Amino acid sequence: MAVIALTSASGSPGVTTTAIGLALHWPRPVLLVEADPTGASGLLAGYFRGTREYVAGLIELALTSSSIHDGLAEVAQRIDGTHVSFVAGTRSHTQAPALRDLWRPLADELADLEATGQDVIVDAGRLGLVGSPEPLLADADLTLIVTRMTLPALAGVRSWADSVQRGTFDWRQPGVLVVGDGQPYSSREVAGVLGLPVVATLADDPESAAVFSRGAAPCQKFETGPLARGLQAAIAAIHSTVSHHRGQLLEGARS
Repeated sequence: MAVIALTSASGSPGVTTTAIGLALHWPRPVLLVEADPTGASGLLAGYFRGTREYVAGLIELALTSSSIHDGLAEVAQRIDGTHVSFVAGTRSHTQAPALRDLWRPLADELADLEATGQDVIVDAGRLGLVGSPEPLLADADLTLIVTRMTLPALAGVRSWADSVQRGTFDWRQPGVLVVGDGQPYSSREVAGVLGLPVVATLADDPESAAVFSRGAAPCQKFETGPLARGLQAAIAAIHSTVSHHRGQLLEGARS
């Protein structure tokens, strides 16, 4: 697969929860990059419930005197019992401007990780913020806008989707991931309004989502519940979308 970036247009649709959930269900080694410039680590404060201290992250990577390749290996931390590693984000929104010159070389380095058998999931936070990791969004093999299905949420996404279609953002392969399919609109309706394909849908399952967002204890049927099934289906859809797009690029290069 390769680099998958998740972002949002407004509100709190669940970008971080989705990114963590996808990473923990990913079928092969994956690096989760917390590139949200707001400065709140969804892993350390949420998933780990504050029991895991900040050791190093993007700021240390930006300040390293070594190469990005070596620096990334130094700041990446393992989640015990999984094949997930993560790079912690900033501890304060005031640190975000210091990452401006990091995003481009980091995007190049992340693209090379696939050759080592490792995929990447980027939690890019909300679009339009100061310090937004635009090169990571642009260079990702698939960039997904995460949204809920309510009218206010879709209204917030629409202008960004229009900008994507006009080429304002040079994203390689844009799409949408919706949370709460059918509440009240269908994926087909959303795709028609936004003009972007709905790549995957996740159930609105607050009890299961709390496992990823605030480290809640899993319920009895967590592993077979609607969110877990949705994450597995989303991973399959993401893989299919990336593979199809790459096939099209290869065919175009040959013609």
